[in-house]
Order: sequence, then structure tokens, then C-alpha cells
Amino acid sequence: MRLRPAVLIRKVAVALVLATASLHGAFATGARPPADPLIDPAPCVAAAAADDAGRTIAVCGGLIDHAKTAKADRIKALIARAGAYQRQDLIDRAIGDYDAVLRLDPALADIFNTRGELWRKKGDRGRALADFAAAARLNPDHPTAKASHRALAQELERLGAQMAVAGRPSFNCATSRLPVEKAICANPELADLDREINDMHIIVVREAKGVHAHMKRALQRDQAAFLVRRNAEFGRPGYDLHKAMKARLRQIVGADGF
Repeated sequence: MRLRPAVLIRKVAVALVLATASLHGAFATGARPPADPLIDPAPCVAAAAADDAGRTIAVCGGLIDHAKTAKADRIKALIARAGAYQRQDLIDRAIGDYDAVLRLDPALADIFNTRGELWRKKGDRGRALADFAAAARLNPDHPTAKASHRALAQELERLGAQMAVAGRPSFNCATSRLPVEKAICANPELADLDREINDMHIIVVREAKGVHAHMKRALQRDQAAFLVRRNAEFGRPGYDLHKAMKARLRQIVGADGF
């Protein structure tokens, strides 16, 4: 459970008072002062192991910020705090901690992979792809980095292909003569919808081929009937082209159980 700021400040103040008192006592007796509790990694490790996100952020933060913290301990604390930030869905802060880890040690394949997943969650596919690639280069046998890189590269390829045909219908606008086709060509949303209807129709017909020949013929008849009805009814009072096209797409998708 995350402590309220006032409670946290009070606890830190008490700890500082106790630490100061112990230090003065040590000097008074001539003994060596105790080790600085802020550079002891044990509380940070314990908080992370207990899956206490709020405490992990608090105690690991002290370890991270202390100038005398050993490099290895600072890396562990940064990773622990980044994980806590992730659990609280504070993605930017988690990425910031992973950035710091990789500045300290740029050879950690797991951290590149983890940061790549966060970039992908934020929708930054370019940075995610770069991180997955870095993880795979550092560890060619990484269990997930190669698969993530391949999947994301394929996703970007599909997006690129979709962007290349965005706003283009399934037919050639340069040779279209029908009023309904001219209306579709003039509206990018309708053009994308027309192409999606055509693509889904091709998919369901292909899936039916060789399995149920009568189903294939029925699907083709339905598509032809839709086009005839669309062409004839467009422009009539009450006819909604966008609504009719959306209904047709739902019909096709339902026909194959997608």
C-alpha cells in the first residue's frame, strides 16, 4: 500500500533522527560510525521480493540517488523500481529507469526486451522494434526478443501495406462511371470500407473452396446481389450507403465465423 506523503515524510524524519542519534553516540564512545543505511541494498531487495510497489519505489529510490551506491546495486535498484512503476502503470517512469540501467550497462538483453515491450505498449513501434533488435543482437538465443522483433516487423509491414492503399476502394476510380462508385471514390472512409468488404469476401470464398462448393456459390451470389442492390438504391430517399456497407461487412464476417 502506498504511504501518504505526510506519513512518508514523518517516517523518513524519524529514521534520520535515529540515525543521527546513533552516529553521535558512536562518536561519543570512540567507535566507528555505522554503515550508511541508505546504501544497504537489503531493504530494496526485500520490498521488491514482497511485491510491494509503493515501498519498492520509496526505498529503492534512496539507494538509486545515493552517491556512494555501488554500480551493481544501483542497477538492481533501478530494475526493481522500474518493475514497481510498471505494476502501477507508470510507463514513462519505468522507461526512464530502464534508460538509466542501460546507460550503466548497455549489454543487458533482458532490459532492452522489457523496455521494447513498454515502447510497444505506448504505441511507439519504431523504438520497440529497435529495442527488440538490440536484445536479439546481444543474445541471439533470447527466448522472446527474436519472436517479438519478427512479430512487430510483420505488423509494421502490414501497416505499411494498409497505408499504401488507404483511401482506395476495390475498383479503379479512374474508370468508374456509376454514381455510387464516384461517391465511394470521393469519400476515403467509404473507399476503405469498400476494400474491406471485397477483401473479406475473397477470404470467406477462398475458405469455402473445396469444402462446401454450394456455400462458395451462395457467398458469391450474396455479394453480387449486394452490389446490384447498392447500385440501384443509391441516391434514393432514405438510402444510407455507409449503413448498407457496414451491414454487408457484418454479414460477410458472420458468414465465416470470424
